[in-house]
Amino acid sequence: MDHPLLDLISAKIAEAERNGDFDNLPGAGKPLPRVDDPENALLRRVMEENHAEPEFVTLSRKLKDLRAELAAEGNPDRRMEIMKEMSMMDARIAMARKGWTG
Repeated sequence: MDHPLLDLISAKIAEAERNGDFDNLPGAGKPLPRVDDPENALLRRVMEENHAEPEFVTLSRKLKDLRAELAAEGNPDRRMEIMKEMSMMDARIAMARKGWTG
């Protein structure tokens, strides 16, 4: 079964072609850029255009901050708390990375 808006979409595209809206687009006549991960190419592009990042990247930054905090901390009790947080962060990063790659 065709989508109910298929005729309208086709008409809009045909109108845009007649009006020359697709003429002289950047990259016209050139091959599409190679993508390493075609299954996630659209998702990655949308994220880049919206300045978003995968959760594991955000968590990795937090882990880096925890490492710096650990290096500067002298209190043994607080150091133990930070190491526990780092351990949990490692696990969260692994889960987020697995969710990202499938």
